[in-house]
Amino acid sequence: MEILFFIFKITHYVTCGGLILVVLVQGGKSGGMANIFGGGGADQVFNAPSGMAFIKKLTIFMACVFLFTSLMLTKLSPALSVAN
Repeated sequence: MEILFFIFKITHYVTCGGLILVVLVQGGKSGGMANIFGGGGADQVFNAPSGMAFIKKLTIFMACVFLFTSLMLTKLSPALSVAN
């Protein structure tokens, strides 16, 4: 049980850091930090054929992983405290 908790915790930390970076790179209405990395070119690089940008799909995926790991860490944490 402790190994599973450790795996979820590491996944959660990596997802948190990645989610922060992905959100900061996204261009908002005024461009955001995306302008630092080459102006509006970030939209051309991350564009998906479906019309929804790849970076937005990545953000949604990472947010789902973040939600899942948060729920699993919450579910597993009482089990660890009772076992000790």
